[in-house]
Amino acid sequence: MKIAMGIDLGGTNVKGILVNDEGEILKQHYIATQDDSEGKWRANVLEMVNYLRNYWQQPIHGIGLSSPGLPDAHNRCISFLPNRLAGLENFDWGEYFQQTTHVINDAHSALMAEATFGVAKGYRHVVLLTLGTGVGGGLLINGQLYQGLSQMAGHLGHLSLHATDDEVSIVGTPGSLEYAIGNYSVAKRSKNRFRSTWELVEAYRQGDAWATLVWLTSIQKLAVALSSITNALSPELIVLAGGITLADDALFGPLKQYLNLYEWRPGGKQTPIVQAHFGDMAGAIGAAGFALTRTL
Repeated sequence: MKIAMGIDLGGTNVKGILVNDEGEILKQHYIATQDDSEGKWRANVLEMVNYLRNYWQQPIHGIGLSSPGLPDAHNRCISFLPNRLAGLENFDWGEYFQQTTHVINDAHSALMAEATFGVAKGYRHVVLLTLGTGVGGGLLINGQLYQGLSQMAGHLGHLSLHATDDEVSIVGTPGSLEYAIGNYSVAKRSKNRFRSTWELVEAYRQGDAWATLVWLTSIQKLAVALSSITNALSPELIVLAGGITLADDALFGPLKQYLNLYEWRPGGKQTPIVQAHFGDMAGAIGAAGFALTRTL
């Protein structure tokens, strides 16, 4: 049985996990990241690795590290992440840990968690979207994570839904899906009536007319984006992850109705859309799963 370590590097916490190749979680742990301008935070990541090594005290067959940013072509480091986590870019984690380490983008890691151990296990063609502060994503093609040129594939939040919108995403896309449903834009989309998706959904559940308009418009745009993705990629499964999916029926109920209007279903084909299985530890689990795919 193979054992992998997964590390999820976030701006607030470093999350660590030990998991076997059957998906059994053997240990999980949290340490504060303590982001600083000099890169001293990296010592906290090493502390996590040493903690898990000391706990297990048996061979660990692979280490995966999930992080924001774009990995290099060999998944050895993050090659591009400006203005966050000083010292991260081009830092060699394998050398630092004294063991080969497979570095993966955090949204890709969420996909690998589901593909290796979760709701997408056994599927060969999968699209995952993370709906949270922004919108990220990942693509599984022929059973393999598709990272694309410069590891940029899966930035589905930057699909344009309206080319002439004044609002542009962080990569310059006008009328992006990320703006349409991401938590960061709720205040602006609701004209400062609501500060978060949670507040918006609670008001929607109470029948508030303005909340209903804002929320359902967001879901309508999500449905259009998902229909466009199925037209382009024809996946076997679409997985929705992230904090916004905790809206449960308030999200999935209207989404189903809008997809009945927009999804192309030749011969009755309908793409299943499911909620991700993993939550808070998805990044660490996916990083471990990615490492296992590289070591088995």
